[in-house]
Amino acid sequence: MDSIELRDRLLAEMLSNVLFDGWTDHAVRNAASAVGIGPEVVLHLFPEGVVDVAAHFSDWADRAMVAAYAAEDTVLLGTAARVGLAVRLRLAALEAHREALRSWLAWLALPNHAVLGARLLYRTVDEIWHTVGDRSTDISYYTKRATLAAVLSATVLHWLGDESEDHAASWDFLARSLQTTTGVGRSVAKAGELGRMLDLAPSPARFARQLRRRFAGL
Repeated sequence: MDSIELRDRLLAEMLSNVLFDGWTDHAVRNAASAVGIGPEVVLHLFPEGVVDVAAHFSDWADRAMVAAYAAEDTVLLGTAARVGLAVRLRLAALEAHREALRSWLAWLALPNHAVLGARLLYRTVDEIWHTVGDRSTDISYYTKRATLAAVLSATVLHWLGDESEDHAASWDFLARSLQTTTGVGRSVAKAGELGRMLDLAPSPARFARQLRRRFAGL
C-alpha cells in the first residue's frame, strides 16, 4: 500500500468519527490506531498532524472529481456545462460525508486556518479549470479562478442546506452562476451580474458562526 492509499485509509476512518472527535490531532491518533497505522508512520504521512489531514480531505475530493470526470462524455458540452459537471461530481464524492464536510468548513473558518482554507480553495478551482481543459495564460486565468472560487463556495453552502429533490435548487444556482462566471474577463457588466447573484447566496461567515455554535452545543 503506497503513501496515498495509507493517507486515504486514515482519512476515511477519521471521517467516520470526526463529528465525535472533531478535527483534532487526537482524532488523527484515534483513526490511525483503528486502522493499525503506527505513530511513526502517521508522522511520516501527516507531519503537521490534523492540518495535513484536513488538506488531504480536499485533495481526496479533488482526485475523486478528476477520476469521475474522466469517465464522462464531455465532447459536446460547453465551458459552463463542463465546469458545472466537475463541481457536481466533486460534491457527489462528498455526499456520504456531508456532516464531516460541515465540521471541516467550520474548522477552516477559524482565523488561524484562514490561509489554509484559501490555499485549498484555490487548489480546487485550479484543478477544476485544468480538468475541463482550460489552458488560458492571460488575465482570464486569474479571473476565472477568482470567480469560480466564489461560485463554488456559495454552491457548497447551498448544497449543504438544500432539501430540494436531488439538490435541484443547488444545481440551478450553480448553472445560473456559471453562465456569468465563464464570461468574466470579457465584460465588466457580467462581473457585476455575478456579484448580484452571489449576494443571494448564504453568507459563508454567518454559516461558519452557526456551525461553530452548533458544535459547541450553544
